[in-house]
Amino acid sequence: MDMPQVNISVQGEVPRTLSVFPVELSCTGKVDSEVMILMQLNLTVNSSKNFTRRKMCYKKLEEVKTSALDKNTSRTIYDPVHAAPTTSTRVFYISVGVCCAVIFLVAVILAVLHLHSMKRIELDDSISASSSSQGLSQPSTQTTQYLRADTPNNATPTSSSSGYPTLRIEKNDLRSVTLLEAKAKVKDIAISRERITLKDVLQEGTLGRIFHGILVDEKDPNKEKQAFVKTVKDQASEIQVTMMLTESCKLRGLHHRNLLPITHVCIEEGEKPMYKLVEANNPQAISQQDLVHMAIQIACGMSYLARREVIHKDLAARNCVIDDTLQVKITDNALSRDLFPMDYHCLGDNENRPVRWMALESLVNNEFSSASDVWAFGVTLWELMTLGQTPYVDIDPFEMAAYLKDGYRIAQPINCPDGLFAMMACCWALDPEERPKFQQSVQCLTEFHAALGAYV
Repeated sequence: MDMPQVNISVQGEVPRTLSVFPVELSCTGKVDSEVMILMQLNLTVNSSKNFTRRKMCYKKLEEVKTSALDKNTSRTIYDPVHAAPTTSTRVFYISVGVCCAVIFLVAVILAVLHLHSMKRIELDDSISASSSSQGLSQPSTQTTQYLRADTPNNATPTSSSSGYPTLRIEKNDLRSVTLLEAKAKVKDIAISRERITLKDVLQEGTLGRIFHGILVDEKDPNKEKQAFVKTVKDQASEIQVTMMLTESCKLRGLHHRNLLPITHVCIEEGEKPMYKLVEANNPQAISQQDLVHMAIQIACGMSYLARREVIHKDLAARNCVIDDTLQVKITDNALSRDLFPMDYHCLGDNENRPVRWMALESLVNNEFSSASDVWAFGVTLWELMTLGQTPYVDIDPFEMAAYLKDGYRIAQPINCPDGLFAMMACCWALDPEERPKFQQSVQCLTEFHAALGAYV
Protein backbone atom coordinates (compact mmCIF):
# COMPACT_ATOMS: atom_id res chain seq x y z
CA MET A 1 0.00 0.00 0.00
CA ASP A 2 1.24 3.51 -0.79
CA MET A 3 1.67 6.19 1.80
CA PRO A 4 -1.72 7.66 2.74
CA GLN A 5 -2.42 11.17 1.48
CA VAL A 6 -4.27 13.59 3.70
CA ASN A 7 -5.86 16.82 2.43
CA ILE A 8 -5.53 18.87 5.58
CA SER A 9 -3.53 21.99 6.36
CA VAL A 10 -0.51 21.51 8.58
CA GLN A 11 -1.00 24.97 10.05
CA GLY A 12 -3.90 27.12 11.10
CA GLU A 13 -6.64 27.26 13.68
CA VAL A 14 -8.82 24.34 14.64
CA PRO A 15 -12.22 24.77 12.94
CA ARG A 16 -15.08 25.77 15.24
CA THR A 17 -17.68 24.25 12.94
CA LEU A 18 -18.09 20.76 11.51
CA SER A 19 -15.34 20.13 8.95
CA VAL A 20 -14.54 17.08 6.80
CA PHE A 21 -11.13 16.07 5.47
CA PRO A 22 -10.39 13.19 3.08
CA VAL A 23 -7.75 10.51 3.54
CA GLU A 24 -6.56 8.87 0.35
CA LEU A 25 -5.58 5.20 0.81
CA SER A 26 -4.02 3.73 -2.34
CA CYS A 27 -3.25 0.04 -2.83
CA THR A 28 -0.23 -1.09 -4.87
CA GLY A 29 -2.01 -4.22 -6.12
CA LYS A 30 1.08 -6.40 -5.59
CA VAL A 31 -0.03 -8.60 -2.69
CA ASP A 32 -3.15 -9.51 -0.69
CA SER A 33 -2.92 -7.98 2.76
CA GLU A 34 -4.79 -6.17 5.50
CA VAL A 35 -3.01 -2.97 6.61
CA MET A 36 -3.59 -1.18 9.93
CA ILE A 37 -3.43 2.62 9.50
CA LEU A 38 -2.78 4.83 12.50
CA MET A 39 -3.73 8.50 12.10
CA GLN A 40 -2.49 10.88 14.76
CA LEU A 41 -3.59 14.51 15.06
CA ASN A 42 -1.31 16.88 16.94
CA LEU A 43 -3.03 20.01 18.20
CA THR A 44 -1.54 23.01 19.97
CA VAL A 45 -4.09 22.65 22.78
CA ASN A 46 -2.18 19.55 23.94
CA SER A 47 -5.08 17.30 23.10
CA SER A 48 -4.78 14.48 20.62
CA LYS A 49 -7.09 11.89 19.26
CA ASN A 50 -5.90 8.73 17.54
CA PHE A 51 -8.01 6.88 15.03
CA THR A 52 -7.51 3.32 13.81
CA ARG A 53 -8.94 2.03 10.56
CA ARG A 54 -8.62 -1.18 8.54
CA LYS A 55 -7.82 -1.24 4.81
CA MET A 56 -8.21 -4.39 2.70
CA CYS A 57 -5.80 -4.64 -0.27
CA TYR A 58 -6.02 -7.36 -2.93
CA LYS A 59 -3.51 -8.57 -5.50
CA LYS A 60 -3.88 -7.45 -9.15
CA LEU A 61 -6.69 -5.07 -8.41
CA GLU A 62 -6.89 -1.57 -9.68
CA GLU A 63 -5.86 1.13 -7.38
CA VAL A 64 -8.66 2.05 -5.09
CA LYS A 65 -8.94 5.51 -3.78
CA THR A 66 -11.35 6.48 -1.11
CA SER A 67 -13.04 9.77 -1.43
CA ALA A 68 -13.86 12.22 1.22
CA LEU A 69 -17.35 10.74 1.38
CA ASP A 70 -16.03 7.19 2.14
CA LYS A 71 -17.74 6.29 5.39
CA ASN A 72 -14.85 4.03 6.44
CA THR A 73 -12.18 6.73 6.23
CA SER A 74 -13.88 10.10 6.55
CA ARG A 75 -13.56 11.73 9.95
CA THR A 76 -15.38 14.62 11.53
CA ILE A 77 -13.46 17.12 13.61
CA TYR A 78 -15.16 19.13 16.34
CA ASP A 79 -14.14 22.07 18.35
CA PRO A 80 -12.38 20.47 21.32
CA VAL A 81 -14.07 22.92 23.67
CA HIS A 82 -17.67 22.33 22.51
CA ALA A 83 -17.27 18.89 20.98
CA ALA A 84 -19.73 16.05 21.63
CA PRO A 85 -18.55 12.40 22.01
CA THR A 86 -17.15 10.95 18.80
CA THR A 87 -18.75 8.06 16.92
CA SER A 88 -16.15 5.58 18.16
CA THR A 89 -16.83 6.63 21.75
CA ARG A 90 -20.56 6.11 21.29
CA VAL A 91 -19.95 2.73 19.70
CA PHE A 92 -17.72 1.79 22.60
CA TYR A 93 -20.36 2.62 25.22
CA ILE A 94 -23.06 0.88 23.24
CA SER A 95 -20.88 -2.21 22.94
CA VAL A 96 -20.18 -2.21 26.67
CA GLY A 97 -23.90 -1.92 27.40
CA VAL A 98 -24.77 -4.78 25.07
CA CYS A 99 -22.06 -6.96 26.62
CA CYS A 100 -23.33 -6.24 30.13
CA ALA A 101 -26.88 -7.09 29.09
CA VAL A 102 -25.76 -10.37 27.53
CA ILE A 103 -23.72 -11.28 30.63
CA PHE A 104 -26.69 -10.53 32.90
CA LEU A 105 -29.04 -12.61 30.76
CA VAL A 106 -26.62 -15.55 30.76
CA ALA A 107 -26.26 -15.29 34.55
CA VAL A 108 -30.04 -15.38 35.02
CA ILE A 109 -30.38 -18.43 32.76
CA LEU A 110 -27.59 -20.24 34.62
CA ALA A 111 -29.20 -19.44 37.99
CA VAL A 112 -32.57 -20.80 36.85
CA LEU A 113 -30.96 -23.97 35.51
CA HIS A 114 -29.04 -24.42 38.75
CA LEU A 115 -32.17 -24.10 40.91
CA HIS A 116 -34.03 -26.53 38.68
CA SER A 117 -31.21 -29.06 38.91
CA MET A 118 -31.06 -28.71 42.71
CA LYS A 119 -34.79 -29.44 42.99
CA ARG A 120 -34.39 -32.48 40.77
CA ILE A 121 -31.49 -33.73 42.91
CA GLU A 122 -33.54 -33.32 46.09
CA LEU A 123 -36.44 -35.20 44.51
CA ASP A 124 -34.16 -38.02 43.35
CA ASP A 125 -32.62 -38.27 46.82
CA SER A 126 -36.05 -38.47 48.41
CA ILE A 127 -37.17 -41.16 46.01
CA SER A 128 -34.07 -43.28 46.58
CA ALA A 129 -34.34 -42.85 50.36
CA SER A 130 -37.92 -44.14 50.35
CA SER A 131 -37.70 -46.86 47.74
CA SER A 132 -39.24 -49.25 50.27
CA SER A 133 -42.29 -47.03 50.78
CA GLN A 134 -45.57 -48.88 50.38
CA GLY A 135 -47.90 -48.10 47.53
CA LEU A 136 -45.64 -45.98 45.34
CA SER A 137 -45.71 -48.39 42.42
CA GLN A 138 -49.07 -49.95 43.07
CA PRO A 139 -51.04 -50.93 39.95
CA SER A 140 -54.43 -49.33 39.70
CA THR A 141 -57.26 -49.41 37.23
CA GLN A 142 -58.72 -46.16 38.54
CA THR A 143 -58.35 -43.02 36.45
CA THR A 144 -58.96 -39.61 37.94
CA GLN A 145 -59.05 -36.18 36.35
CA TYR A 146 -57.42 -33.28 38.14
CA LEU A 147 -58.69 -29.75 37.67
CA ARG A 148 -58.06 -26.37 39.15
CA ALA A 149 -60.71 -25.71 41.78
CA ASP A 150 -62.47 -22.35 41.88
CA THR A 151 -60.83 -21.44 45.18
CA PRO A 152 -58.14 -18.89 46.09
CA ASN A 153 -55.25 -21.16 45.19
CA ASN A 154 -52.59 -18.49 44.81
CA ALA A 155 -52.41 -17.79 48.51
CA THR A 156 -49.32 -18.74 50.44
CA PRO A 157 -50.01 -21.60 52.88
CA THR A 158 -49.90 -20.05 56.33
CA SER A 159 -51.01 -21.08 59.75
CA SER A 160 -49.42 -18.69 62.21
CA SER A 161 -51.93 -15.95 61.39
CA SER A 162 -54.89 -18.32 61.27
CA GLY A 163 -57.61 -18.27 63.90
CA TYR A 164 -57.33 -22.05 64.17
CA PRO A 165 -55.31 -23.64 66.98
CA THR A 166 -52.17 -24.93 65.29
CA LEU A 167 -50.07 -27.89 66.30
CA ARG A 168 -46.61 -28.48 64.90
CA ILE A 169 -45.78 -32.19 64.95
CA GLU A 170 -42.18 -33.19 65.39
CA LYS A 171 -41.07 -36.25 63.46
CA ASN A 172 -41.37 -39.56 65.30
CA ASP A 173 -42.98 -37.87 68.32
CA LEU A 174 -45.07 -40.98 69.04
CA ARG A 175 -41.96 -43.15 69.06
CA SER A 176 -40.55 -41.15 71.96
CA VAL A 177 -43.18 -42.64 74.29
CA THR A 178 -42.19 -45.87 76.00
CA LEU A 179 -44.44 -48.91 76.27
CA LEU A 180 -44.64 -48.53 80.05
CA GLU A 181 -45.76 -44.92 79.69
CA ALA A 182 -48.39 -45.92 77.13
CA LYS A 183 -49.73 -48.69 79.38
CA ALA A 184 -49.88 -46.29 82.31
CA LYS A 185 -52.16 -43.97 80.32
CA VAL A 186 -54.76 -46.70 79.76
CA LYS A 187 -54.39 -48.57 83.03
CA ASP A 188 -57.64 -47.15 84.43
CA ILE A 189 -59.71 -48.63 81.57
CA ALA A 190 -57.96 -52.02 81.46
CA ILE A 191 -60.20 -55.09 81.58
CA SER A 192 -59.71 -58.81 81.81
CA ARG A 193 -59.27 -60.82 78.63
CA GLU A 194 -62.12 -63.09 79.76
CA ARG A 195 -64.69 -60.36 79.20
CA ILE A 196 -64.17 -60.23 75.45
CA THR A 197 -65.11 -62.81 72.82
CA LEU A 198 -63.66 -62.38 69.36
CA LYS A 199 -65.90 -63.17 66.39
CA ASP A 200 -65.35 -62.42 62.70
CA VAL A 201 -62.18 -60.74 61.40
CA LEU A 202 -63.30 -57.51 59.73
CA GLN A 203 -59.89 -56.24 58.60
CA GLU A 204 -56.38 -57.67 58.76
CA GLY A 205 -52.96 -56.20 58.11
CA THR A 206 -49.38 -57.29 58.52
CA LEU A 207 -49.26 -56.52 62.23
CA GLY A 208 -52.85 -55.95 63.30
CA ARG A 209 -56.43 -57.13 63.04
CA ILE A 210 -59.91 -55.72 63.55
CA PHE A 211 -62.52 -58.09 64.99
CA HIS A 212 -66.22 -58.07 65.56
CA GLY A 213 -66.47 -59.08 69.21
CA ILE A 214 -68.77 -59.40 72.20
CA LEU A 215 -68.10 -57.53 75.44
CA VAL A 216 -69.58 -58.97 78.63
CA ASP A 217 -70.85 -56.53 81.25
CA GLU A 218 -68.67 -56.50 84.35
CA LYS A 219 -71.54 -56.50 86.84
CA ASP A 220 -74.05 -58.65 84.96
CA PRO A 221 -72.51 -61.50 82.88
CA ASN A 222 -75.84 -61.97 81.13
CA LYS A 223 -75.57 -58.55 79.49
CA GLU A 224 -73.49 -58.32 76.36
CA LYS A 225 -72.56 -55.56 73.98
CA GLN A 226 -71.22 -55.79 70.48
CA ALA A 227 -67.71 -54.44 70.24
CA PHE A 228 -65.29 -53.24 67.64
CA VAL A 229 -61.89 -54.74 68.53
CA LYS A 230 -58.44 -53.67 67.39
CA THR A 231 -55.51 -55.88 68.28
CA VAL A 232 -51.89 -56.40 67.30
CA LYS A 233 -50.39 -59.73 66.33
CA ASP A 234 -47.74 -61.53 68.31
CA GLN A 235 -44.95 -60.48 65.93
CA ALA A 236 -45.64 -56.77 66.47
CA SER A 237 -42.66 -54.94 67.95
CA GLU A 238 -42.72 -52.98 71.18
CA ILE A 239 -42.63 -49.70 69.24
CA GLN A 240 -45.66 -50.71 67.16
CA VAL A 241 -47.62 -51.71 70.26
CA THR A 242 -46.69 -48.41 71.90
CA MET A 243 -47.84 -46.41 68.87
CA MET A 244 -51.13 -48.30 68.80
CA LEU A 245 -51.82 -47.56 72.46
CA THR A 246 -50.80 -43.91 72.12
CA GLU A 247 -52.86 -43.24 68.98
CA SER A 248 -55.88 -44.99 70.50
CA CYS A 249 -55.98 -42.38 73.26
CA LYS A 250 -56.48 -39.52 70.79
CA LEU A 251 -60.25 -39.39 71.31
CA ARG A 252 -60.32 -40.81 74.80
CA GLY A 253 -62.66 -39.06 77.23
CA LEU A 254 -64.69 -37.38 74.49
CA HIS A 255 -68.43 -38.00 74.28
CA HIS A 256 -70.39 -37.34 71.11
CA ARG A 257 -72.87 -39.40 69.12
CA ASN A 258 -70.58 -39.28 66.07
CA LEU A 259 -67.35 -40.22 67.84
CA LEU A 260 -66.12 -43.68 68.77
CA PRO A 261 -63.37 -43.29 71.37
CA ILE A 262 -61.63 -46.12 73.15
CA THR A 263 -63.69 -47.57 76.01
CA HIS A 264 -61.59 -50.48 77.27
CA VAL A 265 -58.18 -52.01 76.74
CA CYS A 266 -56.71 -55.40 77.46
CA ILE A 267 -52.99 -55.19 78.15
CA GLU A 268 -52.49 -58.65 79.53
CA GLU A 269 -49.37 -60.41 78.35
CA GLY A 270 -49.88 -62.02 74.96
CA GLU A 271 -53.19 -60.31 74.17
CA LYS A 272 -53.47 -56.57 73.53
CA PRO A 273 -56.80 -55.79 71.81
CA MET A 274 -58.50 -52.40 71.91
CA TYR A 275 -62.28 -52.27 72.32
CA LYS A 276 -64.72 -49.85 70.82
CA LEU A 277 -68.51 -50.18 70.85
CA VAL A 278 -70.07 -50.51 67.42
CA GLU A 279 -72.93 -52.37 65.81
CA ALA A 280 -72.24 -55.00 63.14
CA ASN A 281 -72.66 -53.59 59.66
CA ASN A 282 -74.44 -55.27 56.79
CA PRO A 283 -74.30 -54.32 53.09
CA GLN A 284 -77.22 -52.30 51.85
CA ALA A 285 -78.12 -49.89 49.08
CA ILE A 286 -77.13 -46.30 49.78
CA SER A 287 -78.76 -43.32 48.13
CA GLN A 288 -77.20 -39.91 47.53
CA GLN A 289 -79.33 -38.53 50.34
CA ASP A 290 -77.90 -41.22 52.64
CA LEU A 291 -74.37 -40.21 51.67
CA VAL A 292 -75.07 -36.58 52.48
CA HIS A 293 -76.56 -37.65 55.82
CA MET A 294 -73.37 -39.57 56.57
CA ALA A 295 -71.32 -36.48 55.67
CA ILE A 296 -73.41 -34.39 58.08
CA GLN A 297 -72.63 -36.81 60.89
CA ILE A 298 -68.89 -36.67 60.18
CA ALA A 299 -69.03 -32.87 60.10
CA CYS A 300 -70.90 -32.84 63.42
CA GLY A 301 -68.29 -35.05 65.05
CA MET A 302 -65.45 -32.91 63.70
CA SER A 303 -67.22 -29.72 64.79
CA TYR A 304 -67.30 -31.12 68.32
CA LEU A 305 -63.56 -31.87 68.15
CA ALA A 306 -62.87 -28.34 66.88
CA ARG A 307 -64.79 -26.82 69.80
CA ARG A 308 -62.70 -28.93 72.16
CA GLU A 309 -59.55 -27.86 70.29
CA VAL A 310 -58.76 -31.47 69.41
CA ILE A 311 -56.96 -31.96 66.09
CA HIS A 312 -57.57 -35.35 64.48
CA LYS A 313 -54.79 -35.14 61.82
CA ASP A 314 -55.99 -38.28 59.97
CA LEU A 315 -59.65 -37.86 59.06
CA ALA A 316 -60.59 -40.23 56.23
CA ALA A 317 -63.23 -42.82 55.37
CA ARG A 318 -60.91 -45.55 56.67
CA ASN A 319 -61.13 -44.01 60.16
CA CYS A 320 -64.92 -43.93 60.25
CA VAL A 321 -67.25 -46.80 61.12
CA ILE A 322 -70.91 -47.19 60.21
CA ASP A 323 -73.65 -49.49 61.46
CA ASP A 324 -76.63 -50.91 59.60
CA THR A 325 -78.73 -47.87 60.53
CA LEU A 326 -76.17 -45.62 58.76
CA GLN A 327 -75.00 -44.17 62.05
CA VAL A 328 -71.45 -42.90 61.47
CA LYS A 329 -68.76 -42.57 64.14
CA ILE A 330 -65.26 -41.17 63.79
CA THR A 331 -62.47 -43.29 65.23
CA ASP A 332 -58.79 -42.73 65.91
CA ASN A 333 -56.13 -43.88 63.45
CA ALA A 334 -54.63 -46.67 65.53
CA LEU A 335 -53.37 -49.47 63.23
CA SER A 336 -54.54 -47.57 60.13
CA ARG A 337 -51.04 -47.52 58.65
CA ASP A 338 -50.89 -51.30 58.90
CA LEU A 339 -54.48 -52.04 57.87
CA PHE A 340 -54.54 -49.55 54.97
CA PRO A 341 -50.91 -49.39 53.78
CA MET A 342 -51.79 -48.03 50.32
CA ASP A 343 -53.15 -44.83 51.91
CA TYR A 344 -49.87 -43.92 53.63
CA HIS A 345 -46.56 -42.95 52.08
CA CYS A 346 -43.08 -42.14 53.30
CA LEU A 347 -41.59 -39.07 51.65
CA GLY A 348 -38.00 -39.78 52.63
CA ASP A 349 -38.36 -38.79 56.29
CA ASN A 350 -39.18 -42.24 57.73
CA GLU A 351 -42.74 -41.16 58.48
CA ASN A 352 -45.74 -42.84 56.85
CA ARG A 353 -48.31 -40.11 56.31
CA PRO A 354 -51.74 -39.91 54.61
CA VAL A 355 -50.32 -37.66 51.88
CA ARG A 356 -53.45 -37.59 49.70
CA TRP A 357 -55.61 -36.35 52.58
CA MET A 358 -53.21 -33.73 53.92
CA ALA A 359 -53.40 -29.95 53.50
CA LEU A 360 -50.46 -28.18 51.90
CA GLU A 361 -49.24 -26.61 55.15
CA SER A 362 -49.22 -30.07 56.73
CA LEU A 363 -47.23 -31.55 53.85
CA VAL A 364 -44.69 -28.74 53.66
CA ASN A 365 -44.39 -27.46 57.25
CA ASN A 366 -45.77 -30.42 59.24
CA GLU A 367 -48.35 -28.07 60.77
CA PHE A 368 -51.82 -29.30 61.74
CA SER A 369 -54.92 -27.42 62.85
CA SER A 370 -58.70 -27.62 62.63
CA ALA A 371 -58.25 -26.01 59.21
CA SER A 372 -56.12 -28.93 58.02
CA ASP A 373 -58.85 -31.26 59.36
CA VAL A 374 -61.32 -29.28 57.20
CA TRP A 375 -59.13 -30.04 54.16
CA ALA A 376 -59.20 -33.76 55.04
CA PHE A 377 -62.97 -33.55 55.51
CA GLY A 378 -63.29 -32.30 51.91
CA VAL A 379 -61.34 -35.34 50.70
CA THR A 380 -63.47 -37.62 52.91
CA LEU A 381 -66.60 -36.10 51.40
CA TRP A 382 -65.14 -36.88 47.96
CA GLU A 383 -64.62 -40.49 49.11
CA LEU A 384 -68.27 -40.71 50.08
CA MET A 385 -69.49 -39.35 46.76
CA THR A 386 -67.28 -41.84 44.85
CA LEU A 387 -68.25 -44.75 47.10
CA GLY A 388 -64.73 -45.28 48.38
CA GLN A 389 -62.39 -44.47 45.51
CA THR A 390 -58.83 -43.39 46.26
CA PRO A 391 -58.19 -39.65 45.77
CA TYR A 392 -55.26 -38.51 43.58
CA VAL A 393 -54.58 -42.14 42.68
CA ASP A 394 -52.58 -41.21 39.57
CA ILE A 395 -50.37 -38.61 41.29
CA ASP A 396 -46.96 -39.53 42.67
CA PRO A 397 -46.97 -38.76 46.44
CA PHE A 398 -43.69 -36.90 45.98
CA GLU A 399 -45.44 -34.51 43.57
CA MET A 400 -48.48 -33.83 45.75
CA ALA A 401 -47.19 -30.64 47.40
CA ALA A 402 -46.21 -29.04 44.08
CA TYR A 403 -49.46 -30.25 42.51
CA LEU A 404 -51.60 -28.68 45.21
CA LYS A 405 -49.57 -25.47 45.25
CA ASP A 406 -50.20 -25.08 41.52
CA GLY A 407 -53.93 -25.11 42.25
CA TYR A 408 -54.88 -28.58 41.01
CA ARG A 409 -57.52 -30.65 42.81
CA ILE A 410 -59.42 -33.86 42.23
CA ALA A 411 -62.26 -33.41 39.76
CA GLN A 412 -65.96 -33.43 40.48
CA PRO A 413 -67.22 -37.01 40.93
CA ILE A 414 -69.79 -38.39 38.52
CA ASN A 415 -73.36 -37.65 39.63
CA CYS A 416 -72.09 -35.29 42.35
CA PRO A 417 -74.22 -32.11 42.44
CA ASP A 418 -72.44 -28.85 41.69
CA GLY A 419 -73.32 -27.38 45.06
CA LEU A 420 -71.81 -30.30 46.93
CA PHE A 421 -68.60 -30.20 44.91
CA ALA A 422 -68.36 -26.44 45.45
CA MET A 423 -68.33 -27.14 49.17
CA MET A 424 -65.49 -29.65 48.72
CA ALA A 425 -63.52 -27.09 46.72
CA CYS A 426 -63.86 -24.53 49.52
CA CYS A 427 -62.31 -27.03 51.91
CA TRP A 428 -59.22 -27.15 49.66
CA ALA A 429 -58.33 -23.46 49.71
CA LEU A 430 -54.59 -22.99 50.19
CA ASP A 431 -55.09 -20.29 52.81
CA PRO A 432 -56.40 -21.96 56.00
CA GLU A 433 -58.37 -18.81 56.84
CA GLU A 434 -60.44 -19.17 53.67
CA ARG A 435 -61.63 -22.69 54.46
CA PRO A 436 -65.06 -23.03 56.08
CA LYS A 437 -65.46 -23.93 59.74
CA PHE A 438 -66.98 -27.33 60.51
CA GLN A 439 -70.12 -25.71 61.89
CA GLN A 440 -70.58 -23.92 58.56
CA SER A 441 -70.18 -27.26 56.78
CA VAL A 442 -72.84 -28.80 59.00
CA GLN A 443 -75.27 -26.01 58.12
CA CYS A 444 -74.57 -26.18 54.37
CA LEU A 445 -74.86 -29.97 54.27
CA THR A 446 -78.09 -29.89 56.29
CA GLU A 447 -79.65 -27.43 53.87
CA PHE A 448 -78.45 -29.51 50.93
CA HIS A 449 -79.87 -32.69 52.51
CA ALA A 450 -83.24 -31.00 52.99
CA ALA A 451 -83.23 -29.87 49.35
CA LEU A 452 -82.56 -33.43 48.20
CA GLY A 453 -85.45 -34.70 50.32
CA ALA A 454 -87.80 -32.21 48.70
CA TYR A 455 -87.28 -33.91 45.31
CA VAL A 456 -87.50 -37.52 46.49
